[in-house]
Amino acid sequence: MTATQTELFSKIEKVIQNFNFENIAEDRKLVLQPLVDFIQNKVNNNQEIRLNLICTHNSRRSHLSQVWAQTAAAYYDVKNVFCYSGGTEATALFPMVAQTLTNQGFQITIIEEGVNPVYSIKFSENAHPVIGFSKTYDDSFNPQSQFAAIMTCSQADGGCPFIAGAEKRIPITFEDPKAFDNIPQQAEKYEERSIQIGTELFYVFSQIKK
Repeated sequence: MTATQTELFSKIEKVIQNFNFENIAEDRKLVLQPLVDFIQNKVNNNQEIRLNLICTHNSRRSHLSQVWAQTAAAYYDVKNVFCYSGGTEATALFPMVAQTLTNQGFQITIIEEGVNPVYSIKFSENAHPVIGFSKTYDDSFNPQSQFAAIMTCSQADGGCPFIAGAEKRIPITFEDPKAFDNIPQQAEKYEERSIQIGTELFYVFSQIKK
């Protein structure tokens, strides 16, 4: 991987060093290619890059994707990248997601308590934190136009054939770690999914030519 211009927290750097792009199957790289093309086109035209990572409940995969995408953009120094997340319904960011990211080196604080807490998720001392909370994909917090809708789960992908305002709709689905909730392997499986998402999104940004 190339050197980063944004200094990430050291524990995150160690996690990233274990990302192995060779583990991404060729057919999976074909799934990722439309996102590479979308970002590259924006870079070529010196335009802002808005990514809305979407899943059903905006509680697990979409948040992991949002956080890793924003981190990857900083790592590879791809400018003007703004990552969001949303769901077909709003619930809450699942606590195990926050715990998993904390274990992998992110600094997370709750900035608003409640049934749908708001989290500050930092990957670097000086970079703007990712603001994590559950919301619908068309919530006013998210962009209303000129963005790519990245469908991170098959249920949302099938249930939302049309995303208003999206320039591009790109399905990049992941298996749901929710299947392992309340069993001894829960923490291990959430870490595995986070590593997969991180690896694939870092691969995407590694392909961008500036």
